[in-house]
Amino acid sequence: MSTEPFHFTDSNFDKTIKANKIVLVDFWANWCGPCRALAPTIADLAKEYSGKVLIGKLDVDENPQTAEKFQVYSIPTMILFKDGQEVERLVGLCPRNRITDAIAKHQ
Repeated sequence: MSTEPFHFTDSNFDKTIKANKIVLVDFWANWCGPCRALAPTIADLAKEYSGKVLIGKLDVDENPQTAEKFQVYSIPTMILFKDGQEVERLVGLCPRNRITDAIAKHQ
């Protein structure tokens, strides 16, 4: 497993979510200041959880189908999936411990 955040797209999303037990997806856009502020945390989490939890990012501008499917209307939004199902959603620029607490709850 990579130590970099996985790059989700409309075409690889469903297959990747189903192939991994626990997945955290950061729905973001390049123009979004809070999204850019969250990026280093997402990168750190990808390293920290490498081999345990797939941490990835989905650009909502480039992949509108998936963002719409999960009704992501505010960014950043992080959705935690377990066994292919959404189990938790964090909206806005969350502190690192709030994200790690959500992950720990579902591991």
